[in-house]
Amino acid sequence: MSTLKIDASNSETQFADISGRKIAYRSIGEGTPIILINRFRGTLDTWDPLFLDLLAEKYQVITFDYSGIGYSTGKLPSDIKEVAKDVKDLADFLKIKKTALMGWSYGGLVTQAATFEYPELTTHTVLLGTGPVGERVVPLEQAFLDAALKPVNDFNDEIVLFFEPESEESKKAAKSSHDRIAKRIDVSKIPSTMDIFQLYFAGGEGAVADKDNFRAKLKTTKTPILIISGDHDISFAVENWYPLTKQLPTSQLIVLPQTGHAPQHQNIPLVVNYIDNFLQNTK
Repeated sequence: MSTLKIDASNSETQFADISGRKIAYRSIGEGTPIILINRFRGTLDTWDPLFLDLLAEKYQVITFDYSGIGYSTGKLPSDIKEVAKDVKDLADFLKIKKTALMGWSYGGLVTQAATFEYPELTTHTVLLGTGPVGERVVPLEQAFLDAALKPVNDFNDEIVLFFEPESEESKKAAKSSHDRIAKRIDVSKIPSTMDIFQLYFAGGEGAVADKDNFRAKLKTTKTPILIISGDHDISFAVENWYPLTKQLPTSQLIVLPQTGHAPQHQNIPLVVNYIDNFLQNTK
């Protein structure tokens, strides 16, 4: 008698009861855990399921919603250090002592905070379509703001936000990714109001101000860091990493051509292979 394989399409949404709030999470695969930390307006439903399933062939892949976002209760903190506590609280609830952390976009800022706040928890850090904490060299493009702040985004917005509109291959990848995500998405769970957007923005502004000096900690951390960026990311331009070249002793930077803000949704097998090689071959 065959049993149903648990994958990104059918994994159960579970809840961690933590300090008066419920953190929604899903877990697929077995092995070394990876906790994925989401983008601005991202929910459990907005990761590409193919990306999750390929990662889960070798790892336990855990996705979750921040406090007050998506399926979780509570309120999103306005400080990324406090948002990072969701990561530690969830790991503690799941009795995970050591894990890799993987953050996308705004989640990359949260991931940097978690890496430095909880070094005993973090074995490796993967940063997707994001920038370093601290002052930006290249700001957000207006195209990002024009699309990202709409209450509801359509497919054309997704191309602009996450892919490369000038590339036919990128647009094809966008359609494939969109169709996979559409099979399991509750759009009512996606943050859509300015009051919640402002909480994200406050976190982003705090990351730029960097009162906790996380940027300096990038230069002294012992944690291996993998950075994967597209060559045209309208939200977090890869050029923001360049002033730190030669200053980050544990960081590796990969730049993918004709790629936007979601390299892991456009170049899925390639990015999964990069991540796997990094996790297997760095300490």
